[in-house]
Amino acid sequence: MTLAIIAITPGGAELARRLGQALPDACLHLPERLRAEDQSAYFSEPLAELLPRLFSRGDALCCIMATGIVARLLAPHLRGKAVDPAVVVMDEAGEFAISLFSGHLGGANELACRLARISGGRPVITTATDVNGLSAWDDVARRAGLVVEPVKNIKHLNSMLLYGEKIALVDRRGRVARYFSGVPGVFAAGTFSTALHAGAAGMVFVTHRLIPHLDKHSNLLLLRPRDLVVGIGCNRGTSVDEIESVVLQELKRAFLSSASIASLATIIDKADEPGLNEFARRLDLPIEHHEAAALNQVSTPTPASAHVMAAVGARGVCEPAAILSAGGGPLLVTKQKRGNVTVAIAEKL
Repeated sequence: MTLAIIAITPGGAELARRLGQALPDACLHLPERLRAEDQSAYFSEPLAELLPRLFSRGDALCCIMATGIVARLLAPHLRGKAVDPAVVVMDEAGEFAISLFSGHLGGANELACRLARISGGRPVITTATDVNGLSAWDDVARRAGLVVEPVKNIKHLNSMLLYGEKIALVDRRGRVARYFSGVPGVFAAGTFSTALHAGAAGMVFVTHRLIPHLDKHSNLLLLRPRDLVVGIGCNRGTSVDEIESVVLQELKRAFLSSASIASLATIIDKADEPGLNEFARRLDLPIEHHEAAALNQVSTPTPASAHVMAAVGARGVCEPAAILSAGGGPLLVTKQKRGNVTVAIAEKL
C-alpha cells in the first residue's frame, strides 16, 4: 500500500514531516508556499484536484486537515468499499487519527492506529465490530490476503457477529478460524453440506470453489484465497481474447473462481508474447517464466509433446509451469487444449 501524506498548513506540514521520518516509504505532499530542502512533493494545483488524483490512483491517504474538507472533496469519487483506498484524517497537532473511508478492506482502521502511535495521539474508529472488540469478516479477509465475494453481503454477516447469531464457518486450511475462536455464534463446519444443513443464520466459506447462484444467498460470504496458479501455453500471436476465453472456460468447468488466481506461469520463451502479457495486465496478475530445463524436471500426468519439444525444448509447458509456480502443489486441472491455447491449473501449497 502506497501512503500519501497531505498537509496544507505549517503545523500540518511539521506533523507530516514527523510522520514521514517514521514511515520512509510514505510520500509527502505539501503546498509550494511551504517548500523546504527535503524530499517532499510540493504542489501548486488546487487541493480539489490533488486529493481526487491521489485517491483515484489507489494511494492510501493521510490528510492532515479538517474532516469536512476531505469528505467534500472525495465524496463524488467514492466507488465502494471493495475498491476505495484507505483514508485517514488527522488534526495538525496529531491528537486524533480518524478512520474516514475504507476502514476494513482498505485498511484505514489499521492505518489510523499506526499513525496515532507515531504522533502520540488516539485512533478514532467507529466501525461497530471494532468498537465491540470483534474481528469483522472483511478486516480479517484483508489481513489474510483473501478476496471477499460478494462485497454486498459483508454488512449482513458482520451484523450477525454483533448480535451473536449462528454462523457456520468452513475453513479447511485454517486461514481465518483463529480470529473467531470463542466468538459467540461462530462454529466450524467441516464441509459445505454440513454448513448448509446446520440451521445457521449465516455461512462463511473460505474456498476457491465456485458456488452456484451466489446472488440468491444474502446470508453467504465467500472468502477467496489466492491459491491457484494457471499454467498457460499458446501459439505465437494468440490474441488476448482467445487466451482469456480459454482460461475462464476451464476455470468454470472445474468450478474454480478467477478471484483465487494468484499468478500465471509459462515458459521463458513466452516472455514477449503480447496476448499473454496483456491478459496478465487485464487480471492484474504476475507471470512467472520458467526455463525449459526446469520444466523438464517436473513429473506431469500428460505425456511429453514432441511438437512442444521441437518448438521450445520442453516436454510440456502449462502443466509443469503451473506445478513449479505452485511450489509443487497438485494439479486441479490437467492440460486442456482449446484452439491455440493450453491451460493447466495447480493449487499452491
